[in-house]
Amino acid sequence: MIVAVIPARGGSKRIPGKNIRPFAGKPIIAWSIEAARESGLFDRIVVSTDDERIAEVAAACGAEAPFRRPPGLADDHTPTVPVIADAIARLNVEDNTAVCCLYATAPFVAPADLRAGHRLLEETHAPFVLSVTSFAFPIQRALRRHSSGAVEMFDPAQMQTRSQDLEEAWHDAGQFYWARAATWQSGAGIFDNGAYGLPLPRHRVQDIDTEEDWVRAEHMMRILQAEAHP
Repeated sequence: MIVAVIPARGGSKRIPGKNIRPFAGKPIIAWSIEAARESGLFDRIVVSTDDERIAEVAAACGAEAPFRRPPGLADDHTPTVPVIADAIARLNVEDNTAVCCLYATAPFVAPADLRAGHRLLEETHAPFVLSVTSFAFPIQRALRRHSSGAVEMFDPAQMQTRSQDLEEAWHDAGQFYWARAATWQSGAGIFDNGAYGLPLPRHRVQDIDTEEDWVRAEHMMRILQAEAHP
C-alpha cells in the first residue's frame, strides 16, 4: 500500500479559506488531489482536516476525508510531522508503508515528480525524500537591511568571490515529502539525518503564504498552461 496524506486545516489567517480558495479555475487543493490521482501511485489519498467544508471539497475532488483532525493539531504553530503521524495512526497503516505528505497549496506539483520522489525513496532507503529547488541568487551575497534603510552584506568576505565559484544553495520547494510510516511516527525531523532532495525547476516552485504569492502563482500557472496548450 502507498498512501498520500494532504494536510489542510481551516482557519488560515493570512489567506482566508486558503486550502479551498479557487485557483486557476478550481479549488487549490484540487490540483494536489488530481496530481496524486494521475500519478497512479496511491491506494489511498487522504485529506487531514479539522474543517467540514474542506472535507466536502476534498471528497468532491476524489480524495477521502475519513476523520477530523483534533484542534491541538490544527493551529498556526503545528508542525507537519505530527499531523502526518496522527493520520497514519488513524489509518492504521503498516510501518513499512510509503507515505507521501502532499501540501494542499502545491498547484505546480507534477505526477511525474511524485513518482520520481517515490523511486528515490525506494532506491536510497533515505529516511525522507523531499522536493527542493535552487536559489536564484547566491545566498553567500545576501544583504541585511536595517530599519534606517541602510544595507550591509551578511558576509563581506564573499564580495570579491566570483559567482561561478560560490556553492549552489537549495531550499525546500514546499510540495511533498516521502517517508515510511514508521519514520513519520518516530517524530524524527525531516532534516535530522540523511534526507534526499529531488530537484525541481524554479519556474514550477512558489510558496503561497501571502496575497502577493497567490497572484504571482496564478500568473505562473497561466504561462505554464499557455505553453502546454499553445
